[in-house]
Amino acid sequence: MEKLIPRHNDILKELDEKGHVLVQDLCEKLNVSSVTVRKDLNYLESLGLLFRNHGGASKHVRYAYERNVDEKESINVEAKQNIAKAALQLIQENDCIILASGTTMHYLARMLVNFGPLTVLTSSLRVALELCNNPNINIIQLGGEVRKSSTSIVGSISETILRQFSCNKLFLGVDGIDMEFGISTSNAAEAHLNQLMIACSEKVVILGDSSKLNKKGFGKIAPLDKIDYLITDHGICDEDRAALEEIGVSVIVK
Repeated sequence: MEKLIPRHNDILKELDEKGHVLVQDLCEKLNVSSVTVRKDLNYLESLGLLFRNHGGASKHVRYAYERNVDEKESINVEAKQNIAKAALQLIQENDCIILASGTTMHYLARMLVNFGPLTVLTSSLRVALELCNNPNINIIQLGGEVRKSSTSIVGSISETILRQFSCNKLFLGVDGIDMEFGISTSNAAEAHLNQLMIACSEKVVILGDSSKLNKKGFGKIAPLDKIDYLITDHGICDEDRAALEEIGVSVIVK
């Protein structure tokens, strides 16, 4: 392996602790110029030790790509279940809520087995099937084009139906939560449907484990100030939590 100088090790240590670093912060911490920091980051990226991005670098690739729902079911299972359990505390009897698509939504739907009365509007076929087991839940399934990779509904038909409703809360899973780009998903059609879900909901609750932080997908859904709650796990760093709370997001860590 190529030789690293002490400053390189300092950068990597900072990256291990935070998951991502900014050029400006490294300049202040290491007392060097931005030109020097950028050269260091480019060199470390050439060694495969980090990934460069706008304004800094991260420990992992920051671009979220689309995964099949079956693959997602096996990723961060415990964190997703804990997040779903915390989301359950935000649901009250007689609420009219939206459950969007995503594996965490599936867990939440299973936890609603003895809940009600409740009205649930959903774009997820799996969520609707789970909720069919509860006679106290009124289910409104959006119709339209089926995305087989996510077993969810998208497109103009679902958007037309959605515009007819007003709901208390939206529970939304995302592929990326980026401090500059906002919340996003890897599919443009789903991103557009999610935008409409936000528009017809009084409160927006994002269910996202910490692996989604500082990542962004192809389709932007909304800026971060549109979020009321983020439910995540203990992998969120203090810096990200403080930045979210500063713009008015209530962060719940489970």
